[in-house]
Amino acid sequence: MRNFRMVTGLLAGTLALAGCTADDPHRRAKTGAAIGAVAGAVIGHQIDHRSGRFVGAAVGALAGGLVGNYMDEQQRAFERELEEERRQHQLEIERLKDESLKISINSEVPFDFDSAAIKPAFRPTLDKVADILIRYPKTVVYVVGHTDSIGSEAYNQRLSERRARSVVDYLVARGVPRERLIPIGKGESEPIASNATAAGRQLNRRVEIIIKPIVEGQEESAWEAP
Repeated sequence: MRNFRMVTGLLAGTLALAGCTADDPHRRAKTGAAIGAVAGAVIGHQIDHRSGRFVGAAVGALAGGLVGNYMDEQQRAFERELEEERRQHQLEIERLKDESLKISINSEVPFDFDSAAIKPAFRPTLDKVADILIRYPKTVVYVVGHTDSIGSEAYNQRLSERRARSVVDYLVARGVPRERLIPIGKGESEPIASNATAAGRQLNRRVEIIIKPIVEGQEESAWEAP
């Protein structure tokens, strides 16, 4: 109980500070980072560090019966805000069996060849993604980079990791708490098409954003990598 009161006090102080800086053009990013720090403290109090397992429900977790509606609303928000990108076949949005959402992006859309720098033209799309993630905070977000098999396996692994980190860093800069974001590089290890053709290699070069709900009593499952 004492820990809960302490965290509640931290959160209230954070929100009060955010309200005092309404004229700050960087308010959203600062507020997101501050709330993320409090969330990290909350999560830290919920983990048995000897076993690595959760010992109680994390503040802000979803009751099991509410998960479907929460993810339905979030999916509709992504589909609405990213309608133009979907129409241009730049990305796809799908619902997974565990209620997670997956946004699959052809990596040639956000990145130039052999580069991990996000193209300026793709930043407005990531801005939309960040805005929705901020509105729906009861999730853990995995950013997963994939490559084709051209080049060495080690190089492709490093490239996929750099690209995943670039997306995470951009979302953090837009106000998504870093504690919710996990970059993963899978290199060429999980192709979805044959690398023997140019069309297949293009499909394999992709970035996936997987959004997993934090469910009360099952919090640890949100932190299990997809």
